[in-house]
Amino acid sequence: MTLILALSSASALAADDPVLSLYVAGKYQDAENAGLAQADAAGLALAARSALAAEMMRETPCLECLKRAEDEARRAIALDPKMPDGHIYLSVALGYEARIVGLISARLNDYPEQAKANLDAALAADPGNDWALAALGGWNIEIVRGGGATLARWLYGASVAEGLADFAKAFASAPDNLVLRYQYALSLGGFDLQTYRSQIEDSLLRATAAKPASAYETFAQDRARELLDALKANDTKTFARLVRKDQGYP
Repeated sequence: MTLILALSSASALAADDPVLSLYVAGKYQDAENAGLAQADAAGLALAARSALAAEMMRETPCLECLKRAEDEARRAIALDPKMPDGHIYLSVALGYEARIVGLISARLNDYPEQAKANLDAALAADPGNDWALAALGGWNIEIVRGGGATLARWLYGASVAEGLADFAKAFASAPDNLVLRYQYALSLGGFDLQTYRSQIEDSLLRATAAKPASAYETFAQDRARELLDALKANDTKTFARLVRKDQGYP
């Protein structure tokens, strides 16, 4: 399940929130600890968010780290089921865990169903949430990539068309969000580079042209620039390797 991280667009709020300011500055362990100490739904969601951001920057995936983020997100949901953030971060954690444990284990443990249910809950609470919309777009595309169009539609009601439509809604809501553009390029790049090359290149160009406002946005922009350089050089082998790495595969 390709699921985006709601890990940017926080800088405007950071000045009024010392815990969030740690996240924006890239001090993820401190932010996670502070969120846990805060111990309410918002704090636990921020703890999960910080754990996920740190995980994305690792050279090799860490299942234990993802499980910790999953637990923090579940605790946030238990305290406030109507807050979208906990549901989104839980979906993200499950998506990246699925890549480590493999397709069969992920299906046996209902990861796709759990991820979709939590994205639906996030959108029920906030129908225009750009992160949840983009995450749902990534979920649709990855389900088709993993099982094929027929099986994806039969088992989960997923389709590439739905995924593209969900991403389009997310872009309409947040046209300047560079992380969403980067994740869109990853989703399509991991699915079918040949068919969607122009969309991928356009998305990467937008991501590299934007102004980052947090440590995670800077990280995502640097990754997008590497992907764009490989694409412009027509180095599809390097492009595929970078996509796989950035998607969290071991």
